[in-house]
Amino acid sequence: MREIKSDAGRHHRAKIGFVLLAMEQTIEDDMFTLRPGGVGIHFTRAPMANRVSVDTLAAMASGIGDAASLLLPEEALDVVCYACTSGSVVIGEERVFAELIRGKPSARATSLITSVMRALEALKVRRIAIATPYLAEVDAIERSYMAERGFEIVHMQGLGIEKDADMVRVAPEAILEFALSVDRTEAEALFISCGALRSLDIIEELERRIGKPVVTSNQAMMWDCLRLAGIADQRDDYGVLLREH
Repeated sequence: MREIKSDAGRHHRAKIGFVLLAMEQTIEDDMFTLRPGGVGIHFTRAPMANRVSVDTLAAMASGIGDAASLLLPEEALDVVCYACTSGSVVIGEERVFAELIRGKPSARATSLITSVMRALEALKVRRIAIATPYLAEVDAIERSYMAERGFEIVHMQGLGIEKDADMVRVAPEAILEFALSVDRTEAEALFISCGALRSLDIIEELERRIGKPVVTSNQAMMWDCLRLAGIADQRDDYGVLLREH
């Protein structure tokens, strides 16, 4: 019998799994853009209606664990992440983590809002302005959630978009102009919430124009997942967070 030579595979440094919303169209591209060599990224999807409201987000909780269990069923993951900012705050991190661990017990669990707050803490900022695409009811929950965890929200504004399919079509230049209008002088950083927005494309320009750190959902999520997986790679093209932390 011929001897077969094996090695550690293409993803020898780490394997990260993401639980996406069923209709998500932006995160996969952004994760591949930010992925360092040797790191595997794997995706699954949890059922959810296209309407992004408090009710639809809350209803998907049990589906998170079921979806996570489909990520490399016979392989270990280093990290598993629920990739929805608004869903993280509506369902709550404790429930999200419990579902992720139910589906993938050996992986370190995180969520998109967890990643964002860790990023802001790494940047040593507490006073923030927040730009979102959400309905007012979702904004209110996110504001309260972050305030309870010690962040001072100096200004927050949403676009009032109801459907995820419409969020993914907001042009990067429109996100840039909207974010500039939401920023306030007293804010130490600007956070653009939502994995569906193509905010990754405008981080560098936005930081240059406002002179302060910009955190976006997908930038913070990959940064957090990499650090949890023991990957300390930095890069200089997507904001101070990935450049210096």
